[in-house]
Parts: sequence; structure tokens; C-alpha cells
Amino acid sequence: MSSPAIKNEADILSRVIAAKKQDFPPAMADLILGFNFPQEDWDRMDELAQKARDGTLTGEEEAEFNAYERVGHFLSLLQSKARTSLNREQSTSE
Repeated sequence: MSSPAIKNEADILSRVIAAKKQDFPPAMADLILGFNFPQEDWDRMDELAQKARDGTLTGEEEAEFNAYERVGHFLSLLQSKARTSLNREQSTSE
């Protein structure tokens, strides 16, 4: 049996979430949809993105930029599952 390719932590967490096919309860889905980065993190991501475009990221900044990317990917995955859960909940209650 072959193992799925592991690219990063977000890939692993994606498989963990997808493995349990159950939907999130509505209250949990609503809570997850409210998750977002604070403004200071958005500002930092913008700063790092500009440095990346300019080719001036240090190794430490590149690691930080990649960490933001992984967390953002995971958050997107959670919120996608939350939206799907709410849509299914609404369609079954109609």
C-alpha cells in the first residue's frame, strides 16, 4: 500500500479533515466562517509579498511567508467544509 505524497502540514491536515466525511454542526460551521487573520497579519503578509516580488526576502522571511501560506490554505479548507456543511444543512431542512 503506497502512502500519499506529503507536501506540507496543510496537506496532512486536509486529509485528516476529509477523512471524516461528516459535516460540521451549524454552530461550528458559523464559528469557523468567522475565523480570519488579524489586520496586523494581513499587513505583514502584504509586506512579505512585496519583498517576494522584489526578490529581497531573507531566508527567515521566506519561512514566515510560507507559514502564512500554509495556515491560509488550511483556513480555506476549513471554511470550504463549513460552507458545504451549511449548504447541506439548508438543503435537508427545506
